[in-house]
Amino acid sequence: MTDRAATVTRETGETTIECTFAVDGSGDADVETGIGFFDHMLTALAKHGLFDLEVACNGDLEIDDHHSVEDVAIVLGTALDEALGDRAGIVRYADRRVPLDEAVAGAVVDVSGRPRFYFDGAFSQAQIGDFTSDMARHFAESLAMNAGLTLHLAVEGENAHHEVEALFKALARTLDNATKIDDRREGAPSTKGTLDE
Repeated sequence: MTDRAATVTRETGETTIECTFAVDGSGDADVETGIGFFDHMLTALAKHGLFDLEVACNGDLEIDDHHSVEDVAIVLGTALDEALGDRAGIVRYADRRVPLDEAVAGAVVDVSGRPRFYFDGAFSQAQIGDFTSDMARHFAESLAMNAGLTLHLAVEGENAHHEVEALFKALARTLDNATKIDDRREGAPSTKGTLDE
């Protein structure tokens, strides 16, 4: 198997980000975004997806968390897309549900190269520390658009911390399953013969 990893940088007037992502990792994470709960969620994404992830983000947090969360998702999605290359041999589809106490989240993904995003649910509180709860939805949408994923997410519960954490864990497990290599496959898992066009 080739080394499925990529490093992507992005610099704008709002953020400066460097991200290294390895699909076939061991769950190691080194994350610093300046947003404590977001760091916790990115670490959970790596741990539960068995991805290796390094993220350094310097953003305009004096405004709010929007630009940092969105731009990290853009860079991470781009790194995932680059790491997967032509997506030959991957499982492609996965569907997982993950509970956390009273909350439950579900993720369904097609690593199709065709970006689409759908979300069902709402977060019970508007803020989790310095993290705006709805940015979890926006993170997933921006990730899907830049990684070429068709992604359906759903969440329900009573505590926004639990809801968002279950969502990130469901996303992690689903991406891990869908990006695995199936040794029985040759080429892209598509009758078109490609997933990167």
